[in-house]
Amino acid sequence: MLTTTEKIIFVILALSTGALAVRNFGMVFRIVLRGEPDLQWNQLPLRMWNALVVFLSQRTVLKTRVGTSVVHAFVAWGFTYYFLVNAADTLQGFIPGFHFLGDTLAGGIYRLLADGLTVAVLGGVAYFLARRFLLRDAALVLSKRSLVRPDAAAGIRRDSLIVGVFILFHVGFRLLGVSFEIAQRTPDAWQPFASTLAAAFRGLDSGTLLTLQHIAWWLALGLILFFLPYFPYSKHLHLMAAPVNYLLRPQRAALGALPRLDFEDSTREKFGVERIEDLGQKHVLDAFACVMCNRCQDVCPAFVTGKELSPSALEVNKRYLLRTEMAALASGAPSSTPLLGHAISESALWACTACGACVEVCPVGDEPMFDILQMRRHEVLTSARFPDKLLGAFNGIERQGNPWQLASKRSEWYDGLGVPTVEENPAFEVLYWVGCAASFDPRAREVARAFVKLMQSAKVNFAVLGNREKCTGDMARRAGNEYLFSEMATANIGTLQNAGVRKIVATCPHCLHTLGAEYPDFGGRFEVVHHTTFLNELLQAGRLQLDPAHSNGTVTFHDPCYLGRHNGIYNDPREALRSNNIELLELPRSGRNSFCCGAGGAQMWKEEEPGTEGINNNRFAEVQASGASTLAVGCPFCMQMLGDANRAAGNTVQVRDVAEILADGLRP
Repeated sequence: MLTTTEKIIFVILALSTGALAVRNFGMVFRIVLRGEPDLQWNQLPLRMWNALVVFLSQRTVLKTRVGTSVVHAFVAWGFTYYFLVNAADTLQGFIPGFHFLGDTLAGGIYRLLADGLTVAVLGGVAYFLARRFLLRDAALVLSKRSLVRPDAAAGIRRDSLIVGVFILFHVGFRLLGVSFEIAQRTPDAWQPFASTLAAAFRGLDSGTLLTLQHIAWWLALGLILFFLPYFPYSKHLHLMAAPVNYLLRPQRAALGALPRLDFEDSTREKFGVERIEDLGQKHVLDAFACVMCNRCQDVCPAFVTGKELSPSALEVNKRYLLRTEMAALASGAPSSTPLLGHAISESALWACTACGACVEVCPVGDEPMFDILQMRRHEVLTSARFPDKLLGAFNGIERQGNPWQLASKRSEWYDGLGVPTVEENPAFEVLYWVGCAASFDPRAREVARAFVKLMQSAKVNFAVLGNREKCTGDMARRAGNEYLFSEMATANIGTLQNAGVRKIVATCPHCLHTLGAEYPDFGGRFEVVHHTTFLNELLQAGRLQLDPAHSNGTVTFHDPCYLGRHNGIYNDPREALRSNNIELLELPRSGRNSFCCGAGGAQMWKEEEPGTEGINNNRFAEVQASGASTLAVGCPFCMQMLGDANRAAGNTVQVRDVAEILADGLRP
């Protein structure tokens, strides 16, 4: 189709802009390579398959905003298909008489898909542009209370407009070019949309149609040549970065399992993350993959309750920081800008509850929670800056073995209950890891007693460590004090191994997570189960007999973040409750979409950052609206936070642990 002159011009343009694009993509590649790698080669095939499935199925996009997500899915599928379409159109322009796959059935299907997806992309992009620029959807706006770089605030709209107009013009002129071609012959049944449009041009002579076809071809494919060098700087890079992001995503034992720091590494000058190049490869790539959809801030407990933290703003700020310093960072120079104060504020850094909601909801696999926890490590370990209230908890763990800073014995709660220690029952089958809350908090002690009552009723051969048990170090790790955590982990693992422990049951999801998902990095490999899972197993095995006449009325269950989202346990507590003749009501935000109680991420041990309301009050309002008479929980921190909210609301419901509810229903 093209003349010789056109072919020469196209090749020259392609080589010129291609060279610029290679340089710019190369800078992105080198910047990502500066991060800490986490790709084990034996996991590569599985990761590649997962990345492909996620990209093609768009399942992560379809989690929320279903209508908009369906539109986005068709745009993504269409633009992906256009890699083939553009290659075929280029060949058609250079090879006289060439038609990809010809008039075969395969060729017809190819043209039908191209025709349909072209219209889907045009409609979808028009919708997205209207949503951002005409309707000004609030969901796409970063809050003014969050730290947003000035270049990011202006750049998001500009970049969205450039990308949107490029796609409209690229795909639109391709549709026009096909229509001009069809207008020169009979309509193509495999291309109904292009054939319909071609009817409008049938009055033009063949010479004019051929000229218009050339112009449309140049505008459709020429736009790609001019856009390619800009591609690495634009948000459109997420099209390529997102699948790679899933490829680089570590295979963790649980969603929130943090990587271990090597304190024996003498080459380290600092610990944690201060600047963007300190991040791991995957977390540098997060910034390039971010589509700026703000879904993460929609589900962030801190943001929803009016605090400064926006996970989306963090990733957007990282993106524009990289954009500004791309050449320098690619050459190996350090970033001139620390993340704290430029990508996230101090208040936002300490507002995170480490609930994992941002990680769970992100359609492109970004993990802003890990950036925040790594930055906390730097603040605590390298800069010695952290909220004053955390110092008491740190000292308590270090000196008394618990963040409550209590010197009383851990064994006090089970006096008179006949609970054996591992010394008294060395042939135990299950170790009950009591945890700090059940050892020292009066309300959590009631839960521990109820759980012991159930185990004794089921004749479980169990034991406890008693006064040898220490804090797992969970709050120290979430607060950034990795050194203290590693000390507690090492000590506890030694105690467990010396006691011959194989299976552990815990009433605290934070202990469950730390013991089961994070201690293996320190050599502690044990089977760890949550008490709701353990109780459900006892019920299913018929070892626990409940009174069928006993009723608890209507009950709703609050999914603890570290039981549900972090460790994937949703059904066990519900099945256990239903075994007790309970009418279970579901909260609107439940399961993977559950809302945090506000205690995680070491928030339990510090003042909540300023906002419009407490996270626990926001959650409890949902409980009240459910109409349930009892709120069932499976975590001592959820018990305390939601219990506080209940008392503030006038004790409108009962807040009880699953174990307490089941213990009440035991047959006499």
